[in-house]
Amino acid sequence: MKEKKAKKNQTTVRMNLLFVSVFFLFSMLILRLGVVQIVKGSQYEAEVSRTENVKSDNGNPPRGKIYDRYRNVIVDNVPMNAITYTSTQSTTSKDMLKVAKKLAKLIEIDQKVIDSISDRDKKDYWLLQNSDEAAKLVTKDELKKLEADEELAEDERNKKVYQMQLERISKKQYSSYTNDELKVLAIFRQFNTGYALSPKIVKNKGVSDEEMARVSENLSNLPGVNVTTDWERKYTQKSTLRSILGKVSTTEQGIPTELVEQFKAKGYAMNDRVGTSYFESEYESLLKGKKEEIEHITKGGSLIDSQLIKEGHSGKDVYLTIDLKLQKEVEKIVEEELSKQASKYWESPYLDRAFVIMMDPHSGEILSLVGKKYGKDEDGKSELQDYALGTFTSEYEVGSAVKGATVLTGYMTDSIHPGEVLYDEAIQIKGTPVKRSWFNQSQGGKYMSDLDALEWSSNAYMWKTAFKVAGVTYYKNQPMDIKKETFDTFRNHFKQFGLGVQTGIDLPGETSGLQGRDYQPGNLMDFAIGQYDIYTPLQLAQYVSTIANGGYRMQPHIMKEIREPNYDTNKVGPLVYEYETKTLNRLDATKSEIEQVQRGFYRVAHGANGTANNFKSAPYDAAAKSGTAETFHPSPNGPIKMYNTTLVGYAPYDNPEVAFSVVLPYSHLDKDPYVNKTIAKRVMDKYFELKKEYQEKGYYSESTDKEVIQNDN
Repeated sequence: MKEKKAKKNQTTVRMNLLFVSVFFLFSMLILRLGVVQIVKGSQYEAEVSRTENVKSDNGNPPRGKIYDRYRNVIVDNVPMNAITYTSTQSTTSKDMLKVAKKLAKLIEIDQKVIDSISDRDKKDYWLLQNSDEAAKLVTKDELKKLEADEELAEDERNKKVYQMQLERISKKQYSSYTNDELKVLAIFRQFNTGYALSPKIVKNKGVSDEEMARVSENLSNLPGVNVTTDWERKYTQKSTLRSILGKVSTTEQGIPTELVEQFKAKGYAMNDRVGTSYFESEYESLLKGKKEEIEHITKGGSLIDSQLIKEGHSGKDVYLTIDLKLQKEVEKIVEEELSKQASKYWESPYLDRAFVIMMDPHSGEILSLVGKKYGKDEDGKSELQDYALGTFTSEYEVGSAVKGATVLTGYMTDSIHPGEVLYDEAIQIKGTPVKRSWFNQSQGGKYMSDLDALEWSSNAYMWKTAFKVAGVTYYKNQPMDIKKETFDTFRNHFKQFGLGVQTGIDLPGETSGLQGRDYQPGNLMDFAIGQYDIYTPLQLAQYVSTIANGGYRMQPHIMKEIREPNYDTNKVGPLVYEYETKTLNRLDATKSEIEQVQRGFYRVAHGANGTANNFKSAPYDAAAKSGTAETFHPSPNGPIKMYNTTLVGYAPYDNPEVAFSVVLPYSHLDKDPYVNKTIAKRVMDKYFELKKEYQEKGYYSESTDKEVIQNDN
């Protein structure tokens, strides 16, 4: 009886323990469910949403067009057939390879694309196709050693194994592919660009209608493949402005290696086309289109459905300040005069380039930006090529064209005053060669005012002005102590005109020019007449514009306005942004001082002794300043002394609307052919001729929503 009672008590205890244990377990389960549903419910829900609903940017929207100031298209987009491929998150390399082999039978691949396949591409392809042989390239001992390294994560270990396999593949193994196999590899390589769920361009050049039809008929057997329409950048002018418009990468090139981090941070895909240089690069954020946004519904990495969230659109249209018709006319003039003079090798053996800039001195709008330079074409033949880029990236000795800045520096430092008369004579500082004005090669002298000095282009007047700025007195054949501070004074004042400092043009790569590093008296004399520090053609244009407009240094620019895409070919799109005129600084000179130099420039163009008086009979009343600078051209037998010729100016004199600079480096040996003056006169004649034509035809350039007006280019 006692034994039965004891067993019953034991059973009761065990049952109680079991119930308590079950209760405890259920309590823990309920608590865990509470944590999952209440505490971390939103977190897990977001995680599920993230993995099941994936957003991507799809398509290749066209870039914005580029127009001139009169709505003429300079850069356009040409539609073309395209074949794309989109992988999912669960798509394997073997899946891609199967599709690539099928697609290779339906389309042609350009031989250049096949030839571009690298050894690394071939090695990767070989490893994919020969997994068993690839495994033998790494020994078991090597694998054990890697597995024993606890610091290596699995991904890192796999990468090391793969790298060892790549290094051990023999050339014989990966270099025996047939052309058909390489064709498959070229397609497979394109499949692997970009990201999952984002379309990759397989082929978009030369896709025939027959290829489009064949692929379309077989889409059900080509998972991920699609046929669509793509675009190609078209520059409507063969050579006009090509060096500054820049380039856009292809889908094969994608983002340049050096710019990958920069663009990826902005949400770009690796195979996106981007502006890689100059204007296309500078205005990339505006010109690039917006891809459509797609939400993909996936499960286990497989695509179930896709929904359009936001439509894509092409990039903004950009309107330049450039007058395309004027630009082409100026280019024609430069080409004619440059080629004519360059053919006279006995006079100009090294003349190979020329520059012309025309700009509005009040707004900084560049109307024409011309640079021409001899180069080699694809066949190695010499030809004149666009070098507008050189207007702000190359620098030269510009000579007496800067004498307006020298005189005004004299005024601004109270070293001379308007109307001051100085004696033009041969200058000789002890231990240095004699220096003279170009017109005064005898031992005699001549009293000259500041206006005379500008008209005649007196060197001695500028030298004596520099001595006054330096606070020294000139005595023939005596030493002279010039402080470095005098050079600083001149340079700081020249910078007020834009000489020796970046102009601020809205294009990358601008140079500031170059400064001389010695500070001898002779160097200061050379500086004062434009033969020491060197400047860009654009700096000269900004300098003369500053004098023309009454002392305001305006920021030059070639972007005029931004508009929404123009979907109606006869209408401009809505205005988004209009470039605001920007004054960088004003000269520290009085109105009367600036007007005095303006009068001097007028006499240069109209006076009997004016060095640019070929403008004398022009109906538009110009003002100008010419320049000739001694320079040296390298040669196998040592430097050859030559001359650069320049000319700056503006018109009309009483109400300037256009300023210009002309620069011809290595213009001639001894006899000046005055090509700078011929070019300047011809381009200014053309400007006013076109102005009259535009007025008669009702052309306009202000920001309005009027119809597009096409010039007859």
